[in-house]
Amino acid sequence: MTYHTNNIEDFALPLPITQAARHTAEQFATQQPTPQKAEQVRLNTLATYVVNDYLQMMGISTDLSVSDSWNPVVRMCADVADLEVTGLGRLECRPVRSHQQTCYIPSEVQSDRIGYVVVQIDDASFEATVLGFTPTVARDEFAITQLGPIEDLFDHIEHLTQPVQAIVTATPASDVVRSTRVNLSQWLTNVFETGWQTIETVLNPAQPDLAFGFRSPDSALLANIERPNAGIRRAKLIDLGMQLAGHPVALIVELQPESERRSHITLQVHPAGNQVYLPPLLQLIVLDESGLVFLEAIARSADNYIQLQFSGLPREQFSVKIALGEASLMEDFIV
Repeated sequence: MTYHTNNIEDFALPLPITQAARHTAEQFATQQPTPQKAEQVRLNTLATYVVNDYLQMMGISTDLSVSDSWNPVVRMCADVADLEVTGLGRLECRPVRSHQQTCYIPSEVQSDRIGYVVVQIDDASFEATVLGFTPTVARDEFAITQLGPIEDLFDHIEHLTQPVQAIVTATPASDVVRSTRVNLSQWLTNVFETGWQTIETVLNPAQPDLAFGFRSPDSALLANIERPNAGIRRAKLIDLGMQLAGHPVALIVELQPESERRSHITLQVHPAGNQVYLPPLLQLIVLDESGLVFLEAIARSADNYIQLQFSGLPREQFSVKIALGEASLMEDFIV
């Protein structure tokens, strides 16, 4: 919801710029090659720091350390002021000066953002003012008066975190159930979204010869599944309702870091419960950020799993679709 008003002062929120914020901003600024870039980085850092402090004060989990604005290489090469909101994505925190009537949005931050907060920086008083929020931008520059109140951000976050019912029964082919985007990088720090469990919790250990090594509950398999050099693996039950006659399947995702900038991702779908084989024609599809299909696997008769593998870069987004007949479910991911 966006308010169109000339009375931005009615909902502007003044906040202090802490000494820690000023120190970090100056430190980042001194690393830049030109005075102009140094000032850009300083203001971006202050705006991001202020929003981070405010959201944490309001009980919203954030992580500055994984934001592009805290990455020295990205910070030097791009005009970014992003803040990672845990489990949801990046919020852009754009700084403006007190005399500015418009806010500039660089092209590199006009996508892959869950929203935009505009922060007015006043160095003389060591104070910042959160002017407002907008969930989207359509151009490089927009008027400050087009902002909605910062309370809109909390409504937006609540909307993004609402759980989605994962069972589809007799839905049209065009209706796809999807859940909140899964942040795979957080898995490496043992932070997992609701519904993602260890493989042994989801799958029946009695199933023979699963590709990830399941054989029996007392085998050496459990250590093999979560061994450190195998990356991180988690599984989630997927229920497509009547299409599977009430028998769910399990989506297994493995994240294996290959280098500092690239991760190997393996996707598998297995039968769950007492089933041994997948239903024929069950589809496992990977879509890129624009929604285009770039990988697909289809279960044949007597298949006890189907699999897809690919590599991803940090912040890349993709979706996984599991479909059978007219029923389908979509899981969204970010690397």
